[in-house]
Amino acid sequence: MAVKILVAGGPGAGKTTLVGAVSEIRPLRTGKRLAEAGPGAVDDARGTGRGTTAPAVMDFGRITIRAGLCLHLFGTPGRDRSWFLWDGLSRGAFGAVVLADTRRLQDCFPVVDHLEYRGIPFLVAVNRFPGARPHAAHEVAAALDLDRGTPVVPCDARDGDSGKEVLVRLVEHAGRVHTARLPGSAS
Repeated sequence: MAVKILVAGGPGAGKTTLVGAVSEIRPLRTGKRLAEAGPGAVDDARGTGRGTTAPAVMDFGRITIRAGLCLHLFGTPGRDRSWFLWDGLSRGAFGAVVLADTRRLQDCFPVVDHLEYRGIPFLVAVNRFPGARPHAAHEVAAALDLDRGTPVVPCDARDGDSGKEVLVRLVEHAGRVHTARLPGSAS
């Protein structure tokens, strides 16, 4: 069974990095090298340690979690000018990882709002950035005004094992949410 998973977050949060770190296939990436990017194509990357690519519009990767369960990972756009893609990408999504950079936590608000509006189960993965002050999960949950029960987990988007753990936690959480929504399920 293949399920659609969104990897979302603000610009520079690590979406492309996470998809690349966990994908068992060579990820499809839509970003360009900075030298090739046109004027205005590069986001304000203060506090993100700008890399060598312009922001991606979308990434695609795939990972098999266990026999019979394959995740199709869609790295979503983090820039305002690409939000028109969100409705299409969101359709049919089983769940989402919201990558959070605590230095720019406000970038998560539009993503969280969209997922809540669409009823897509999600967790927040706090990406570890050098120099970022550590925050407890309950502090991040309070700052984002998350619904009770929305998981907040640590993550290093560069580390495939860390990314896989986040995806396993998401599948477990989303499975519980979807099961609770079935007719006749106890709420």
